Amino acid sequence: MPDFPVPEQPAAAQAPGWERATLEKLAFAALEEQRLARRWRLFMRLAWLSFFCVTAWLIWGRSVPTGDATSAHTAMVEIKGEIASGGEASADQLISALRSAFEDDGARAVVLLINSPGGSPVQAGMVNDEIRRLKAKHGKPVYAVVEESCASAAYYIAVASDKIFVDKASIVGSIGVLMDGFGFTGLMDKIGVERRLMTAGENKGFLDPFSPQSDKQRAFAQVMLDQIHRQFVDAVKAGRGARLKETPETFSGLFWSGQQALELGLVDQFGSLDFVAREVVKAEDIVDYTRHENVAERLAKRFGAALGEASVRALRSGPVWR
Repeated sequence: MPDFPVPEQPAAAQAPGWERATLEKLAFAALEEQRLARRWRLFMRLAWLSFFCVTAWLIWGRSVPTGDATSAHTAMVEIKGEIASGGEASADQLISALRSAFEDDGARAVVLLINSPGGSPVQAGMVNDEIRRLKAKHGKPVYAVVEESCASAAYYIAVASDKIFVDKASIVGSIGVLMDGFGFTGLMDKIGVERRLMTAGENKGFLDPFSPQSDKQRAFAQVMLDQIHRQFVDAVKAGRGARLKETPETFSGLFWSGQQALELGLVDQFGSLDFVAREVVKAEDIVDYTRHENVAERLAKRFGAALGEASVRALRSGPVWR
């Protein structure tokens, strides 16, 4: 019979006990994966526990007034930056701080320290209404002190105060409303781009920058802007009263220096926060009631975002050994 060559076996297969060695390696790998999975679950539980503890501390222990709030003092609430929902100068944050300031028996008056270019008329209107309500309820005076700027929505809030104090170089006014955007229809025609926008309702897409705007739509938007502007004007007239020296430019959206604003009756006097506390309120101690987002809150938000991302990644990674 012819001899057929016998294929050589791999070295691992020729070694005695190779099956057992392979099984041991697989078993150890499975055990290691189980240990890693248990550690990950333990870490996630501890992380969530820490997150909830920090959140609870922020809810019950945050934003306490700085200073001795039991003795006679001037209560200060800062309005800084853009007035918008979700920010430090939102209606929710400001109203919460104002209520705390008014309800403190030691507060002789409330001072709004303003340095803002404006923002949302809705947020400003809510704060304006609440200031007038709190003044009537608690009988405490409210003063606005302007630093660099008090324009648009910030001035909407300021006119709810009894007096407005400024620096001679402060920027005050901008009593107007705007709605801005862009239109790219001409550019799209030049480069040959077709806009495909489907809507239910003939005016649903009238603010779309890639679609033409009709005269009817433009007139509709103008009526809405005029109505909001009228609300702003009424608030200014109600707050300033006979002190306002109205001119054709007063409600045109222009802004003025503090010195010009004083001549126009938009403000009452030159003065700083310390001056008002010392000379007007007669309570030099200033207590800050502003709701500030502290470092712990920022860390908690970042931690929560990172933890959520890690959880999503873990869920997407597939099954783990149990």
